[in-house]
Amino acid sequence: MARITVEDCLKVVGSENRFALIHLALARLKQHRKGHPYLIESKNKEVVTTLREIAAGLVTAENIKEFDEAFEAEIRAAEEARAAAEAEARAAEEKEAAQAEEQAPAAEAAETAAAAGEEQQPE
Repeated sequence: MARITVEDCLKVVGSENRFALIHLALARLKQHRKGHPYLIESKNKEVVTTLREIAAGLVTAENIKEFDEAFEAEIRAAEEARAAAEAEARAAEEKEAAQAEEQAPAAEAAETAAAAGEEQQPE
């Protein structure tokens, strides 16, 4: 793959201000470190991969915040699904416990009746 240069990134960003590029790259690096997926495949280190994303026009100052919003929505959806699964598991456990409690008195009564029946039988 061809070498990435700051000039390539500046052409896409549309600014000759290198500080704006640094700010954008830093914001994207922070997103990667939070777990955001890379938008391109690269065997390079995260800084170079981030610059490749910028040079490809996939990350801009206009859409950088959208990645955070989408990622946070994904995390919320996963947490809600996990909480729903836990609640469902808890409800199933409570149902099983209630059924066991209902069956326990009947089993005890049957055992008591069987024990009483054995005592009443003449030997």
